[in-house]
Amino acid sequence: MAGSEKYQIVLSGVGGQGILFITRLLAETAVYRGQRILTAETHGMAQRGGIVVSHLKIGDFTSPLVKPGMADILILLKQGNLAIHGPYLKPGGIIITNASSAIAAAESHWMDADAAAREIGQNRAANLILTGFAVSRLTRNGRTFFCNADDIRAVLKQKLSGRDKLLAASLSAFEHGVRCGERTISNP
Repeated sequence: MAGSEKYQIVLSGVGGQGILFITRLLAETAVYRGQRILTAETHGMAQRGGIVVSHLKIGDFTSPLVKPGMADILILLKQGNLAIHGPYLKPGGIIITNASSAIAAAESHWMDADAAAREIGQNRAANLILTGFAVSRLTRNGRTFFCNADDIRAVLKQKLSGRDKLLAASLSAFEHGVRCGERTISNP
C-alpha cells in the first residue's frame, strides 16, 4: 500500500475522447498499487460529442461522487468543460487541461494534446497523451501523486497484453505526454 494519501479527481470531456478509458486506467493503477478506489461515471448524451464526466477517489472514502469544491485535481480533455466542471475544484486544486493556450487559474497545466496526437500520427490518443502529461506534472518538483509513470506503463502492459500493436501505440502516446510534461510549457 502506497501510504494513506487521498485524492479526489474529476475527469471531464466529451463522448469519443476516452474519458472512461483513462478513468479506468487510473483506477486500475491505484488497484495495482494496493490503494482503495471508488469511481462514478456520468455519460451525458449517449452519443459521440455528449459531455462525459468521471469521478475518481483514491484512498479511504465511502462515497464515489466528488462534491463541488472538493476535487484535488480536475483533468479536462475539453477546455470548454471548465465552465461546467470547474466548480468541483477545491481552492488550491490543480487543473490539467487539453488546450491550445493557457487558462486563468491559480495552478493550471495545459498542453494541446489534440495537436500532439496529430503530430505523432495517433489522432485518437489525446487522452493517453494528456494522462502522461498529467502524471509527469503531478510528480515533479518533489510533489507526490498516487502513482508514477512506471505504474501506468505496467498497467497498460497488463491491460493490453497480447495486443502488441495497440500496446506499442498506447505506450508511445503516453510517453509523448510524459515528455511534454517534463518541458516547461505551462505554470509551475
